Amino acid sequence: VQLQACGGGLVQAGGSLRLSCATSGRTSNMYHMGWFRQAPGKERDLVTAISSSGRNTYYEDSVKGRFTISRDNAKNTVYLQMNSLKPEDTAVYYCTAGASTNPSLRGPYHYWGQGTLVTVSS
Repeated sequence: VQLQACGGGLVQAGGSLRLSCATSGRTSNMYHMGWFRQAPGKERDLVTAISSSGRNTYYEDSVKGRFTISRDNAKNTVYLQMNSLKPEDTAVYYCTAGASTNPSLRGPYHYWGQGTLVTVSS
């Protein structure tokens, strides 16, 4: 499966962005989908994930209540709506896919998009 993420950009603190991740090669409903992010000098961490059916989600504590992950399997696309953005949300965001047989939304994830940069100014 190939993943193509887009939607990053520069936004002021308190603003919003929506990232999109289009999948191709195999239908997205075969995969759990997630968004990782990597800030400069830091490790790549899981931010949020959604099950292949869309019924279950996971959010890292710092984004709960601000970020929303969703998916449209008919369009093979996953979205990340980011509201109330903070400077500490600045990072490269990576779309990822993992087997729907994984019991945990925390991974493992085997397929990666190219990343899209989100910059939040204070």
